[in-house]
Amino acid sequence: MRADEVEASWDQGKNKWLLRISVGEEVVRRYCKAPKDAEELVLKSIAQQTLQDEGYEPEPAKFQIRR
Repeated sequence: MRADEVEASWDQGKNKWLLRISVGEEVVRRYCKAPKDAEELVLKSIAQQTLQDEGYEPEPAKFQIRR
């Protein structure tokens, strides 16, 4: 199964990146430990690994970063 969208955003309260994986109406939220100033490639790599861990194809249809 392929995710429709993956969005990474910085959560100020937890000081961690929050990944939101959207598949249809379902949204899976996972936190990851990466520095606040992490590069896009690092965040994309973490997102791909998280997708695989959750049972989705590693390449989402859309990947966004909100800083």
